[in-house]
Order: sequence, then C-alpha cells, then structure tokens
Amino acid sequence: MLDAVRYLIDNGIKWRAMPVDFPAWSAVYAFFRRWREHGLIAEFHHWLRARVRRLEGRDTEPTAAIVDSQSVRATETVGASTLGWDNGKKVGGRKRHIAVDCLGMLLVVLVTSASVQDRDAGMPLLGQLRPLHRRSHSCGPTAAIPAARRLTTNVCP
Repeated sequence: MLDAVRYLIDNGIKWRAMPVDFPAWSAVYAFFRRWREHGLIAEFHHWLRARVRRLEGRDTEPTAAIVDSQSVRATETVGASTLGWDNGKKVGGRKRHIAVDCLGMLLVVLVTSASVQDRDAGMPLLGQLRPLHRRSHSCGPTAAIPAARRLTTNVCP
C-alpha cells in the first residue's frame, strides 16, 4: 500500500489511473485516507527525515531551518479567491513558502496567493514550524530535545 501511495505521489497520477501492479485504487485510497486522518502520513515523513539525518551523521531533530518561497502559475481550475499577482516576479497564481533543514529535508509548507509578501507569510510559517521542535529553557546554544511526537520552542527573554 505504501509503495502504491508513493508511486501515485511521485508520478502525479489520478487515483483511478493506478497501474494494475498495485492493489485496486479504491483500496489504496481507503488506506491513504485513514492514514491521513490519523496523522500517519506526517508521522511517516518525520520518521523518514529523522532516519536520513541519522544516516548523514546528524541529530535526528534539526536545529536550524532555511525559509524560502516560490511563485507558481495556477491553472484555470484554481479558484479565483486563492489566486494573486506577484509583482516582483510578474507571475499570477499561488506562492509556496517552505522551510527546510540544512540537508534540504522538508519541514513545513505554507501555500498562499502569490500576492502575499514573504514577510507576511513568515510568521504563520514559523508558527507551523514551532510545534515541531523544543529547545531547553536555558539561554544559549542547546541541542534539540526529542519528545514523543510534537515539540515546542521556549524563547529566552
């Protein structure tokens, strides 16, 4: 089932276009929907990122993030209420704001209309990133402290 979901995401196909090598598309979709509803898709992602970081000789939890954005054109089927115009890049559509660790592993994604400035999307993006990591309450350089599933950040005064 997991290979079928990975194939679908990697190739960008529709559920009904699942190759016959995999189980029926309806069964794969039912598993995927249950996994998503229970937060297992995010858990898979976090677990795989931690494993890659460990194989690279790093702590499983990142201590830094790199934030960037990209404006992308939207198709005609996208609702007009979610579209915008990025005047700097002369692109109409949406903008994806991402945070990655030092290895380029995805941490958080925020999709907005293209008209949203990076500085305005930065706070919500960091707000999504904050629950993923906890720092000890002491000031100064500290290592990330792993917790059960979600981690929080304490800011020193």
